[in-house]
Amino acid sequence: TDVIGTCAFGLECNSLIDPQAEFRQMGRSIFEKPRHKAFVQAFMFTNPSLARKLRMKTFRDDVSQFFMQAVKETVEFRQKNHIKRNDFLDMLIEMKEQRDELIKSGQKVDDNDLTSGLNIEQLAAQVMVFFLAGFDTSSTTMSFCLYELALNQEVQDTLRQEILEVLSEHDNQITYESIKEMKYLDMVISETLRKYSVTPHLVRQCVKDFQIPNTDIVLEKGLRIIIPLDSIHNDPDYYPEPDNFMPERFLPEQVQKRHPCAYMPFGDGPRNCIGMRFGKMQAQIGLISLLSKFRFDRCASTQIPLRISKLNFLVGTESGIHLKVQKL
Repeated sequence: TDVIGTCAFGLECNSLIDPQAEFRQMGRSIFEKPRHKAFVQAFMFTNPSLARKLRMKTFRDDVSQFFMQAVKETVEFRQKNHIKRNDFLDMLIEMKEQRDELIKSGQKVDDNDLTSGLNIEQLAAQVMVFFLAGFDTSSTTMSFCLYELALNQEVQDTLRQEILEVLSEHDNQITYESIKEMKYLDMVISETLRKYSVTPHLVRQCVKDFQIPNTDIVLEKGLRIIIPLDSIHNDPDYYPEPDNFMPERFLPEQVQKRHPCAYMPFGDGPRNCIGMRFGKMQAQIGLISLLSKFRFDRCASTQIPLRISKLNFLVGTESGIHLKVQKL
């Protein structure tokens, strides 16, 4: 919450110091106290055009108003005081200023033409999407990763050795360069995202008719389809023994043997996850910080196997993850 709040809104959330911080509470309420039941959410997710025609709202009014007000106040403060932070919000403010200049010059601007810039509502929507995409997703990935490392001590030892060796070559500093050198860490995170796809499915729209090879089935242009990522990522044809945690699946030579769409935790193509690199780096930094100082192991409360909740929109467990943590 603190990282995504700083990068998306430019605000200090301080949720580690105060777990009841307003940003944290509002973020959690989106997932824990949604406006609609799961069935209605699924309908809106798969039929966005119809949902808009029916004027269905995604979030509760208090949540929308909170984030809109936060964005407006932050944008106004930065513009008034000429503050530049070179962050995500700065880029969006530049797009807003671009639109404002066009309007001042007397040009007619179409609200649906985003190439002309953003109005404040569109800017707030982009910030909120970025916030939601990063809220709890990186921490969820880290939690599942630590769970698997606790159950697979050899993998944990190998990863810790790599982390300590690379850090020793960089004055024990976590830098962009040092992270890029941790190849095994990248493989471990990739295997975690394979086994526990944070977003279990994607929704896409066909842009042209497509006949599924060796069948009479035609996916017609305009049809919306659901891509079950969790099923693809656990398909034994692509990943033998899919229930086993094996980072070596993501050695370069192994990746080349698979279809490029056999692994899509962030989606694929021009509409892939906006925060792919950001989210992955959050998880990398978190795991480096933890594994360099602590050992993780199973305990009496560790659930084996994990029971995944069927009610959450994003992947999650029914009763949390409980591990034994020992300081090195």
